[in-house]
Amino acid sequence: MALKLDVQLSLSLHDAEERARALEAVGVDGVFTFENAHDVFLPLAVAAKACSLDLMTNVAIAFPRSPMHLAVLANDLHQYSQGRFRLGLGSQIKPHIEKRYGSTWHKPVAQMREWAQATKAILTSWQEGNRLDFRGEYTTHTLMTPVFDPGPNPFGMPKVLVGALGPRMTAMAAEVADGVLVMPFNSGRHMEERTRPAIERGLAASGRRREDIEVIAEVIVGVGRTHEELQAAMGVRNLLAFYGSTPAYRPVLDVHGWGDVQPELNRLSKAGDWGSMAGLVTDEMVRTIAVHGTPDEAAAEIVRRYGDCDRVCAYFPFYDATDDLIADFAAALRRAST
Repeated sequence: MALKLDVQLSLSLHDAEERARALEAVGVDGVFTFENAHDVFLPLAVAAKACSLDLMTNVAIAFPRSPMHLAVLANDLHQYSQGRFRLGLGSQIKPHIEKRYGSTWHKPVAQMREWAQATKAILTSWQEGNRLDFRGEYTTHTLMTPVFDPGPNPFGMPKVLVGALGPRMTAMAAEVADGVLVMPFNSGRHMEERTRPAIERGLAASGRRREDIEVIAEVIVGVGRTHEELQAAMGVRNLLAFYGSTPAYRPVLDVHGWGDVQPELNRLSKAGDWGSMAGLVTDEMVRTIAVHGTPDEAAAEIVRRYGDCDRVCAYFPFYDATDDLIADFAAALRRAST
């Protein structure tokens, strides 16, 4: 079965409808939103009526939102889209949670476990008519009077997925969530040595099998058909520099012996020297952590690294990936994974 391909939807409410239609026309299977300067849910509501693609938050930052808010949004979008919505949750990092969102950072793995479990418990109480009784260390939900209960969703419960990179978060996601979103600052070697074993540990802890969850690989893709396009696609190194500046992502660099570059990327990021950061990301790093090449080459590399996953979320950052180029890549991925 071919790997399903999801790509990023515009976060602008003004063109989300038009963009969803255009992406459906080029042959992708789904669209996702990424939480940055705009709301992560609203563009998907616009897209729901404009296309028949699958829809996903990738990711909605969990901790500033109550699990009740997340359950309400997920349930409504799943019903409005007639069963096409997935709720992807992420933890972010401590400075953003505390200094940007003004929220509370505890122990992220334990806290995310509760957010996923609580959100699922709320959805289950509505779907099955059970008494809501979730009691955790960080969040508690025990009250659900009839006026606040939407009742069963005719399209079933939306899936709740967790974005993860480190082994503890990955294992937890595989244990309690409906799926794992493998974060895009990754490599084939890191996937093999760190991510897959963590997923297996999580499944074993829950008594579930691999087919009981979704594993979605997120991939930074630099794709081009000509020399000029391929050179432009090297612009993905800017996103790699941004991710690499975060200490949480150093283990990926360490696997390849590049860990020493992380503190310098972090120092430059704090100085606001974004241009110099990109210069520290070598072509080898680009081809190892991102995927770079022609549509056929990029597709073959994705299948080699992530062919056992259920879906691929592709990013095309810092260069102009035109719709006809995305169409060629989507067709190549279908051929390579079938």
